Amino acid sequence: MSENNADMSGSPTGLGTPSKSKIRIVVADDHPIFRDGLCRLLSLEEDFEVVAQAQDGRQVLDVLQQFEPDILLLDLKMPGLDGLATLQRLQIAKNRTRVIVLTASDDKNEFVQAMKLGTSGIVLKQTATELLIKSIRKVHAGEIWLDSYTTAAVIRQFVANDEPPMAPIQQHSAPTRERERSPLSQREREIVALVAQGFKNKEMAEKMFISEQTVKNHLHNIFDKLGVSDRLELALYAIHNNLHTGR
Repeated sequence: MSENNADMSGSPTGLGTPSKSKIRIVVADDHPIFRDGLCRLLSLEEDFEVVAQAQDGRQVLDVLQQFEPDILLLDLKMPGLDGLATLQRLQIAKNRTRVIVLTASDDKNEFVQAMKLGTSGIVLKQTATELLIKSIRKVHAGEIWLDSYTTAAVIRQFVANDEPPMAPIQQHSAPTRERERSPLSQREREIVALVAQGFKNKEMAEKMFISEQTVKNHLHNIFDKLGVSDRLELALYAIHNNLHTGR
């Protein structure tokens, strides 16, 4: 695809003076019609500012370095450097932009990989526009965004890794295996909520006025109680069981 189709300008498209109150967004997709249409839709929101576009992963890396946006909407299926490879590069670079994967794929393995590579949200392209807009605001606020279908699909994948085949899980049902072995304490529930919102151990320690080692101890106990193996699975479990708000 030629550079003329990238629509990655050296300056933000259709922008005036940047506003700190706005959520600064980059849209990465290799289909110009979809990309342009999405940018126009997002620009209708008063608190959104589309600062640039990209047609492949290499342009994404350049754009993020140049504009340092708050949110990247990233397609997984792009020529050259695809979405997952781009996420790997961003993880290595410790880029602070929060990523929402916007995809037409229903490959749950890709969902899992994207989440493990630091994605803050996954939105299917057939999702209603108002939900995409909501996901951007939620992710910008530090939350993880997965719709009911995506959450169920990812949890099924985790279960499939260590459980015998079972009947498909409906979108709003909980995993069938017995995870919670004993009730969580209030402090543990607070930590679960913070993990699901994307906080790291050090950030949780500062927020809760405890040591980082105490956070690690709590996480060890939580993993044992819930039967989860890592932070991603804990976050998905929390979201699926409405523990991510801390209420």
